[in-house]
Amino acid sequence: MEVKEIIDVKGLVDFKNYTYKTILSLIVLLAGVLFYIYWGITYGNWTDIGIYSITIFLVLLGLFGMMLSLLEEKEEE
Repeated sequence: MEVKEIIDVKGLVDFKNYTYKTILSLIVLLAGVLFYIYWGITYGNWTDIGIYSITIFLVLLGLFGMMLSLLEEKEEE
């Protein structure tokens, strides 16, 4: 089984496959990145373990949510 068969890149670009779960996951992912940038600019502290933990949680939650929602759509077809 090749990687092309596992990951359908054309399906990722096709916006018809995006559901509310995918959109919500994308928002959570962006919230994590924007939170880290906002905190760094506001407080001038880019190396804080608490901020890392919040950012990593939000980013991973968004990534896993997107992967699950897109795989769920493929299985239903």
